[in-house]
Amino acid sequence: MSGTASHSTVEATIRPVPRYGVFMVTGAVLGIVVAGILTLLGSYEPSDVLGVVYPPGQVFGFALLWTVPIGVALGGIIAVGLDRAARRHARVVTVEHERVVADDGQL
Repeated sequence: MSGTASHSTVEATIRPVPRYGVFMVTGAVLGIVVAGILTLLGSYEPSDVLGVVYPPGQVFGFALLWTVPIGVALGGIIAVGLDRAARRHARVVTVEHERVVADDGQL
């Protein structure tokens, strides 16, 4: 089995890129923690207007509706900022590209 090889040298730009998913999941987890803290700090006395007492589980759920999307958005914004900052640290390297094609001789 013989083959033909072709070589070429090109320049490539290398820069560190943040993983957006990790930042967004971290923001969501922090949003859950903040919702838990807000739930613990809340007052569970009857409302003056409606006379209703909201249970802690319901307060936690409502808090999640606000804190998780805000946490995800902030995590994404931080990742975009880090991505833009990483462009300054990009470096150009020389890369050798090699391609080998097998030449079996069978049709």
